[in-house]
Amino acid sequence: MTATSTVVRAAEAVETQGATAGRFAWRGGPGWRLLYPLAAFALVIGLWELIKAVVPANGVSVGGQRVLPRTTDGALPHSWAVLTVLGERDGKTTVGATLLRTASFTLELSLLALAVGAVVGIALAVLMQRFSFVERGLLPYVIVSQTIPLIALAPLVAGWGGKIHIAGQPWQPWMSIVVIASYLVFFPVAIGTLRGLQSPATASVELLHSCAAGWWATLTHLRFPAAVPHILPALRLGAAAAVIGSVVAEISTGTAGGIGRQIIVFSQQSTGNAARLYAAVIAAALLGVVLTALVSALEAVLRRYARPGHTSGARR
Repeated sequence: MTATSTVVRAAEAVETQGATAGRFAWRGGPGWRLLYPLAAFALVIGLWELIKAVVPANGVSVGGQRVLPRTTDGALPHSWAVLTVLGERDGKTTVGATLLRTASFTLELSLLALAVGAVVGIALAVLMQRFSFVERGLLPYVIVSQTIPLIALAPLVAGWGGKIHIAGQPWQPWMSIVVIASYLVFFPVAIGTLRGLQSPATASVELLHSCAAGWWATLTHLRFPAAVPHILPALRLGAAAAVIGSVVAEISTGTAGGIGRQIIVFSQQSTGNAARLYAAVIAAALLGVVLTALVSALEAVLRRYARPGHTSGARR
C-alpha cells in the first residue's frame, strides 16, 4: 500500500465521522425503482382523461375569464388519439417516423450541449474553489447570467456565430443550438460541483496537507470523490436543461431538422386535431427522460469513486 493510499484512507476515516447526508441511498430493487415512474405516467393519463370527461367542451369561465381550458379534440385530444396518430402519414413517412428522426437530431445536440456545459461548469467550479477571489468575483455573474431570457439570447448567438469561422469552416446553425443549450447546462453543474468540492471537512484537507499532498493530489483524491454525490444531481438537472435549451433554440433560430421546429410545424396543422402537436410535445419531454436516464447510468460507474463529505470552508 502506497503512502498516498494510506493518507487517503485516513482522510476517509476522518471524513466519515458523522457524515451521512452525502451518502448514496440505494433502496429497493430495479423493479421497484421502475414502478414509480410507471405509476406517475398512469396517474397523468388518468388525470388527462378525467379532465376530458368532466370539463365541458367549451371550458369553464368565471366572470368572462376562462379558468379551465376547452376540452374539444382540437384543444385536448384523447390520450389514445395521441398514440394512434403516430401511424398517420406525414408526407412520405409516418408521424412516428418523423418524430423519431427529429427527436434523434435534437438528442444528439442535447448530448453535445450537456458535455460542453458540464466541462465548462466543472472547470469554473474548480477555479472558484481554488481561488477565493475568483469565487467572490465570478459567482454573482454566474447566477445573474441565468436571468437573461433564452429567447432573447438565441438570435444574438446565431448572429455572432454567423461571423465566425472555425478551421476555415463557416459556423453551422447546429453550433448555435449547442452553445445556447450549454449555456443552461453549465449553471447547475458549476454550482453543484463547487458545493461538492467545498464539502470535505477541514480536518481531512489538513491531514492530506500534513503528509505533503499538494493541491492537485487533494483535488483528485479527496475533493472530487466527495463532490460526486453533488455532481450527479447537477448533471441530471443539466440534462433536462440541455433538452429545453435545444428545443427553444431550434424554435428561436428557425433551425430545421429538430423536434423544436417540428412542434411549430404540427402546431400550424392543429386547427382540427391537436393530436400531432401533443405527440411532438410528449416526444420532446421523453428526450429529457432519456438524457436524464443516461446521466443516471453514471451512478453505477461513479458511486465507488464517491466519498461522503462535510460542508466546510476548507479551500487549500
